[in-house]
Amino acid sequence: MSRITVLGGTGYAGSAIVAEAAARGHELTAFSRSVPADPVPGVTYVRGDVTDQAALTSVVSTADVVVGALAPRGPLAGSFRDVYAMIARIVDAEGIPLYVVGGFSSLRPAAGAPRFVADLSHAPAEYHDELVTVAALVSDDLPATPETLDWVFVSPAGRFGGHVRGERLGTYRVGDDVAVQPRDGGAISGPDYALGFVDLIEKREHHRAHLNLAY
Repeated sequence: MSRITVLGGTGYAGSAIVAEAAARGHELTAFSRSVPADPVPGVTYVRGDVTDQAALTSVVSTADVVVGALAPRGPLAGSFRDVYAMIARIVDAEGIPLYVVGGFSSLRPAAGAPRFVADLSHAPAEYHDELVTVAALVSDDLPATPETLDWVFVSPAGRFGGHVRGERLGTYRVGDDVAVQPRDGGAISGPDYALGFVDLIEKREHHRAHLNLAY
């Protein structure tokens, strides 16, 4: 079993990943600004600020795997990419793989096509800055890191989030940076995204890769 630290471990995707990995017997640390009202048994919850390098290093350096499940809103609205750059430097120095919860807009509709983020007419205007920021991680920032950094950026299908929670079906499909499309794709629940995400961590078959999970 692995020691897994989830940064943003109380958010929608982060909490689902924490629950799934803990259920499989992994040793989980969830690092976030808050502690949940209903904590997952056996999980170590650490309250802290990901912009605090000392606090971040303390929860990352003891892990076998680090999961980034942060969102570029609230306190991270202006520092999201800088925070991930700091995370990348720390995990690279420690030789720890980094798995990142991505976004749908960073995917492509077809091989070689521009990413969805190039035309955000599919999303409300108030989310555009956030979508662009998340997509920049996998289009610019992570590929520019040293080759020694082992990262996997995992996008969910469209319509993913706490507003469309869905049920656990126990199934999913894995795609690369081309979105798994409807009719048999285009959606996934939080529990099934977490199922696929933890499977990816356990199998360790992908390296410096952009993937997506969908039905």
